Amino acid sequence: MGKSTEHKRDERRSAGGAGDQAEQLRERVEALEAELAEAREAKQRALADFLNYQKRAIVNEREAREDGAGRVLESLLSVADYLDMALKQDPDAATAKAILDGVWLIREELHKVFQEHGVTPIRPEPGTPADPTRHDAIGHEPAQGVAPGEVARVEQPGYEFMGRVLRPAKVYVAPDTGAAQE
Repeated sequence: MGKSTEHKRDERRSAGGAGDQAEQLRERVEALEAELAEAREAKQRALADFLNYQKRAIVNEREAREDGAGRVLESLLSVADYLDMALKQDPDAATAKAILDGVWLIREELHKVFQEHGVTPIRPEPGTPADPTRHDAIGHEPAQGVAPGEVARVEQPGYEFMGRVLRPAKVYVAPDTGAAQE
């Protein structure tokens, strides 16, 4: 009887230990499930925050673009006003000089607007090396003191804005006189 009673006690202890272990595992599973739920909620909040940020960034970019365009357009209104004044003139009374003076005034106003907004002309001097990123060579033309491959004459100025070429200058480049003789 002694051994069998001891054996039964050991079994009860074992069963009690297994029950404790199962309870600990259940608690651990519940804790992990709670952590997982918190992590999922945090992920959802982070995703919602990111989507809201993305929407705000898009709106801010659009507003900045519209604001910039609005400022440029606002400064162009003076050019439009000068054109309207010119068109209101009596064509029979206007002299060629008066018309030309008006065109120059409008041109000056337009270039003032360009300057206010950071648009600068590209007008290479004769003898400047031709640069295909800033100059569009439209032909060859010899020029006194200008080496082959250098700008001989500017046909039409180009323009750049903040280092970006809006339109390259249209130029004539001095030809290679050796190649022309061959």
